[in-house]
Amino acid sequence: VEVVVVELSSDSLSCPKVTELVLDNCRSSNGEIEGLNDSFKELEFLSMANVELTSLAKLPTLSKLRKLELSDNIISGGLEVLAERCPNLTYLNLSGNKIKDLGTVEALQNLKNLKSLDLFNCEITNLEDYRDSIFELLQQITYLDGFDQEDNEAPDSEDDDDEEGDEEDDDEDEDEAGPPGEYEEEDDEDDGGSDLGEGEEEEEVGLSYLMKEEIQ
Repeated sequence: VEVVVVELSSDSLSCPKVTELVLDNCRSSNGEIEGLNDSFKELEFLSMANVELTSLAKLPTLSKLRKLELSDNIISGGLEVLAERCPNLTYLNLSGNKIKDLGTVEALQNLKNLKSLDLFNCEITNLEDYRDSIFELLQQITYLDGFDQEDNEAPDSEDDDDEEGDEEDDDEDEDEAGPPGEYEEEDDEDDGGSDLGEGEEEEEVGLSYLMKEEIQ
């Protein structure tokens, strides 16, 4: 998988083989990022967080796009464009935008493959029965703001990897530590020679004996 991180107005935005594109913190102009166009036919993941987008009207047609990150923008409507140009979306993050009512979200009903939607920190989350209403309105989704209807958290492959890594670290620590018996034996040996008085006495006797031998 090729991941490309670009700056606004970059001339490098012309590679049709790119499958992942990150444009976070660039600045859009009238709802458009220069160079982002229909030539990205293989794009599966697009992130445009905090680019000051107010509209999706100029979003190019990306038929293979599955994940779209649009957090921390100024989008308040026009979501019907997504179904027209990105019909295969499975994950959509609209957190931190200006979405206020269910009527705006209703346009997402046409995204038949959508499984996960994030509206965290949008004004719509303050509505009474917000979660139940969204799940009823968008019956195709499984996760809303990272949780399903039974409040089970959405799986995160990165977290799974971390847990496996922790388990491996634990195993390594156990291997390095060795069986408890080794420590006990070492402790016993230390205890046996810990009486400094006996050690010093033995050393003095040995020196005296050697000195006597030399004198003789």
